[in-house]
Amino acid sequence: MATLYYAKTIIPSPCKKLYRKTIVASVQPTPSAIKVVINGINKAIGKAAILAVTRARGMELAGAIDSQLVGQDAGQICGMEEPLEIPVLNDLTMVLGSIAQSRETGVVVDFTEPSTVYDNVKQAAAFGLSSVVYVPKLELGTVTALSVFCEKASMGCLIAPTLSIGSVLLQQAAIQASFHYNNVEIVESKSNPSELPSQEAIQIANNLSDLGQLYNREDISADNPARGQVVGEDGVRVHSLVLPGLPSGTSVHFSGPGEVYTLRHDITNVQCLMPGLILAIRKVVRLKVINSQAILFDLHFEMNKHNILLLLQNLIYGLEKFL
Repeated sequence: MATLYYAKTIIPSPCKKLYRKTIVASVQPTPSAIKVVINGINKAIGKAAILAVTRARGMELAGAIDSQLVGQDAGQICGMEEPLEIPVLNDLTMVLGSIAQSRETGVVVDFTEPSTVYDNVKQAAAFGLSSVVYVPKLELGTVTALSVFCEKASMGCLIAPTLSIGSVLLQQAAIQASFHYNNVEIVESKSNPSELPSQEAIQIANNLSDLGQLYNREDISADNPARGQVVGEDGVRVHSLVLPGLPSGTSVHFSGPGEVYTLRHDITNVQCLMPGLILAIRKVVRLKVINSQAILFDLHFEMNKHNILLLLQNLIYGLEKFL
């Protein structure tokens, strides 16, 4: 980018002052696009991520990794009219090496499996790339190991339990409401019965716990299965509704004397996760520069109270800054 400005030069004269305007051009280098590698493109979210990254300003798809669809064009797999001329590879190292040689900023987006996340992040860091991880059911040991590794490697790493900005906003509103109501119930709806309660519902329940509030004091017993599952130690109940064809949604119901306050967030398709993904890619690059350490956005696991509150602050307020 070139910046133009005027400079006024004064030439001394015995009779009068003479002025000469000079135009000076200052050339500043244009920041290069973030090179993004999508690992796990055979999943629906992987295909959506390729489309989102190719359309995002300041980003460039640099690689598509998967054990299936090897050799096919990443753009054609996603239904794009024009091929991207980026073949699907099964070798993450080859793509990382190419980006490292160019000395450009890069991010690996990981949609793979819990068993491969640690090695993927470690491999990306070895080539100087940050990571954004969106993989359900990560074990606490993996998260802890990643935290230690990324701190030593001075690399940014985001582990996101959700990429939905709406879900994050719902959690923020629920935390604010929890200080004003004594009764709360979480109701989630899903189209299939796998992984219930869901990661989102458990995260909300954990967020509401350990805030100095004991909920549902008049009905705190957990003996009746019809009353839902109590998550955490502060009486937050989670109810799961499963019906084929039902959109994924989460409702948090608060009640006080004479009123009911309800927060609800519905997900109709995977596209709702793309704004959060683009946000995460931009944020993890800045973490590498500012903090030189990993900030792990995962409250699903049973950590100590101090760390839960710390991660909660990073998750909510960190994302909110970029909305």
